[in-house]
Formats: sequence, structure tokens, C-alpha cells
Amino acid sequence: MSRTFAYARVSTAGQTTENQVREIAAAGFAVEPHRVVSETVSGSEAIGRRRGFSRLLDRMEAGDVLIVTRLDRLGRDAIDVSATVARLADMGVRVHCLALGGIDLTSSAGRMTMGVINAVAQFERDLLIERTQSGLARAKAQGKRLGRPHSLDVPTRDAVLAGLGRGESLSALARRHKTSRQTVMRLRDATMGQADEAVDAA
Repeated sequence: MSRTFAYARVSTAGQTTENQVREIAAAGFAVEPHRVVSETVSGSEAIGRRRGFSRLLDRMEAGDVLIVTRLDRLGRDAIDVSATVARLADMGVRVHCLALGGIDLTSSAGRMTMGVINAVAQFERDLLIERTQSGLARAKAQGKRLGRPHSLDVPTRDAVLAGLGRGESLSALARRHKTSRQTVMRLRDATMGQADEAVDAA
């Protein structure tokens, strides 16, 4: 016999899932209280790592129906959501999303909708990567230094470099200037890299 479950999620403890549960009931889905799974967890948390949803997966079986009010209740990562819907479809569980007109996401029309959503998500990720790369290239062309700022001030860096030039050990320099051996090593390697570039350009 088919059973209907509801999954409601909020991101912070100050929020409540009551509105989601009422919205599901208003849409005509009769869900018994013990089949409503509510949890407070960020939408960025992978679905597979959510305790409430994991318990829900363990309870559902072929022929069951899962209701969510919006797709982002399942998660904000379209690829993760798509993989979860596909897993439920393989289990024989139908997934209805009220915000998408109550469409069954495991149906042919639902799979097409998920395909469009995934394509848009991938497009947005590609645009973000392009913008990031363009911004880095522009900053580099303007001579801006990329990466972490130096942990040593200029006088200390000069003193460390002078010590390296005299052949002092990394550990001794680190102790004297109250920094780590790794910091001295990074400064040495960066200076050597700049010197090599200067020689190559000459």
C-alpha cells in the first residue's frame, strides 16, 4: 500500500517547518504526523549527510510518495538534488514538489524539469569560474599581488633574507624573528623563484 511522506527543512533554529507542513496539507496531500520528517540543517549540507533525511530513506520503500514544498528544501546543489531524486526513483519512490506545480520529479516530465534545472546550475557555475578567472587575470595585469598576504613585515623580511644570504639556518632565523620555519622557507623559495625569473628575462 502506498504511503505518503513529507520532508520539511529549515536552515536555522529560529525558523519553523510548520508553514511547509500546512502548505503540503493545503495542497491535498494527507500525511500522517509520524511520516513528516522535519529537520534544521543548512541547505548546503549534502543530502546524504543529513540525519533526518537518512532516516527517511531507511523508512521509504517502493510505491511510497515523498512531498516537498520547494526543491531547495532538498538542497541548494542541483547535482546533489538530482542524484537524490534519481536514487528515490530507483527505489520506486515518487517525489512531488509543490513549487513546480506538484509535478512528480521521477516522471518523464519531472526528469525533463530536473535536466533543465541541472543545465542552468551548470551554466551558473561555469559563469562563476569564468568571472573568477577573468578577475584574477585583471588583478595580475594590474600588478596586484595574489594569494595570502605576507606574515612578516618588510623590515623583518629584509632581515630574514639577509640571514639567508649569510647562510644562517632556517630554524635559527625562525627563532630569532619569532616566526615558523615554514614561513622562512616560503620566503626563501619565493625569493629564489623571483631571482630565477630575473635571470631568465636577462
